[in-house]
Amino acid sequence: MATTMLPAAELLTVPDPAAPISPRGRPTRELREQLRRIPSTRNALSVASAWVQTIGVLALAIWLDHPLGWVVAFLLVGRSNVLLAILSHEAAHRLLFTDRRVNDAVGRWLLGYPVFLPIDLYRRGHMNHHRDEFGPNEPDLPLYCGYPIPRDSMRRKLTRDALGVTGVRIMRGLLRGLRSSDAAVCGEAWRIVVTQTVIFGVFAAVGWWYLYPLLWVLPHLTVWRVLNRLRSIAEHGGMTRSDDRRLTTHAVRQSWLARLAFVPYNTGLHLAHHVDSGVPWRSLPALHAELARSGYLQPDLEQPGYLALWRKLASG
Repeated sequence: MATTMLPAAELLTVPDPAAPISPRGRPTRELREQLRRIPSTRNALSVASAWVQTIGVLALAIWLDHPLGWVVAFLLVGRSNVLLAILSHEAAHRLLFTDRRVNDAVGRWLLGYPVFLPIDLYRRGHMNHHRDEFGPNEPDLPLYCGYPIPRDSMRRKLTRDALGVTGVRIMRGLLRGLRSSDAAVCGEAWRIVVTQTVIFGVFAAVGWWYLYPLLWVLPHLTVWRVLNRLRSIAEHGGMTRSDDRRLTTHAVRQSWLARLAFVPYNTGLHLAHHVDSGVPWRSLPALHAELARSGYLQPDLEQPGYLALWRKLASG
């Protein structure tokens, strides 16, 4: 039975002094300047692509009007939540567009609010996450602390997610924000309501208003919650508070299926992201490769895949 997920001490090697990587894994100044360039035009195409995929799934399901098509669309809209949420995470880091006003507007209205994410509040908490993972101000600690856990405990968590219990609880918190005395909380809650009203209006305009709760809200409350938990625990489950990011964040070998389903936009290269959270998603493979070349990321430090990691996380 596993009691820890922490890597062996001998794997926490010091990078090659000749490599453009500091002892803490951060790229040196020259490399950092190369990695931190934001390709705004390509990112705009990524945002457009995410919406094309989302609308395409819904349009195809309506056109087919077949039970199997509805089921597949239900699952794929959950994946669409992943696409929009991960891109909104990029916007929260202000790495989506070089123009901050464009970055924030797209991050809010086209990415965050459609998937019920109060992105400005999220940004505030998420910066605490990057400053001190597992620290006293860590906003995501309840999601991945205490691992590894028993298999039946993992099953209960995922069942609650799949049945919408977790999603409804979080949605209630969002709705309470509509009456909050905190202007920032209240403002974002109402902006999300406005965005969701527009989305409902689009469904109603094409004559399928009832698909809004069934094929927009419900996948968010269920499929997205399962995928979000699986991704989150694979990022930090079973790790610990430390200045060494190799002790706070897992490195997992990426497969095309994982990238397609729940870790798009290189978000699965999470150790590289936590080593330098100012590197845009398109440059994370280059940083990840440099971490490996320098010796900071030893081969045995990488988890062989998500299934293997989830098994370890459920072996407590």
